[in-house]
Amino acid sequence: MKKPRLLTGDTSTGRLHLGHWVGSIENRVKMQDDYDCYFLIANIQAMTTRMDEPALVHQNVMEVMLDYLATGIDPKKSTILVQSEIAAIAELTVFFSLLVPYPRLMRNPTIKDEIRDKGLGENYSVGFLLYPISQAADILAFRADVVPVGEDQVPHLELTREVARRFNQVYCHVDTHAEDAKHPELGGLFPIPETRLGRMKRLVGIGPPGPDGSLQKMSKSLNNAIFLSDDPDTVKKKVMAMYTDPNRLKATDKGTIENNPLWIFHDTFNPDKIWLEEAKEKYRAGSIGDVECKRKLIEVLVSIIEPMRERRLQYESDLHQVKNLLQEGTAKANETANATLLLAKEAMRQRYF
Repeated sequence: MKKPRLLTGDTSTGRLHLGHWVGSIENRVKMQDDYDCYFLIANIQAMTTRMDEPALVHQNVMEVMLDYLATGIDPKKSTILVQSEIAAIAELTVFFSLLVPYPRLMRNPTIKDEIRDKGLGENYSVGFLLYPISQAADILAFRADVVPVGEDQVPHLELTREVARRFNQVYCHVDTHAEDAKHPELGGLFPIPETRLGRMKRLVGIGPPGPDGSLQKMSKSLNNAIFLSDDPDTVKKKVMAMYTDPNRLKATDKGTIENNPLWIFHDTFNPDKIWLEEAKEKYRAGSIGDVECKRKLIEVLVSIIEPMRERRLQYESDLHQVKNLLQEGTAKANETANATLLLAKEAMRQRYF
């Protein structure tokens, strides 16, 4: 029986962190046996805000690749590829851009958030605005059935679903009232991909709240991340400096659990639920200190991260092999994407030779 196809990926902006793990990568590792998996390293999307740092983007492709291998993504089971080496994606981006009105693009909340968070003001490129359409091309080039993503990527995936519907309706004559699941059997070229969220929609960072008073998501750019490649000493330093309850000045003060990164991390990563509930009660009562709770969290996080870090070091010792694995996956991905492009051009009556 043919496996359903899965595609997802990461922008090559640097090493991956715990937010990536619980948001999507943990899911990907588990799904490799049941899905035909494609994992894309999105270097073109990285260039949309780093066009003047090409060497850094190049290096970060390898950083992401190393993290993929370290987390347990298996190139024997899954296909790992570099976005810019798949020419069909660029061509499909152009075709798909004809199906998306400009006002619809600007309603994308993730675009607005990135403009704000990165301080772009009015100084952003056309390529930056196009990247949600490029992301749709990433997914649809492989005719993916399922896309595991973090919560912040859901608006992009909804645009992808709209593009797939619109293409099927305009060029494959699928009825506009057809259910999404019926599109392929009604002649639609593209399945309408389903969203698959991780067990944690949005992991907060280890730092204090932002200007609006709310905890900020874990992010490299905000310097509030614990990376999947951090050594135990680094994990310890970061956790011991973690923001907690600002009103709790000593261990005997009653503490607040809500909106406290220390307990958000314990809830997310600590499997010892009995210890967790007892410690929460003690924390609220002022009978356990932050230091003791942080030490427990350090143990938990190191037990998760250290096996990944050790695998990463093994792969780092043979970068030639790592590059070969990436090249092999990209070659396989090109075959799939090129086949989709030909079918799309046939449906659009734009294949001439």
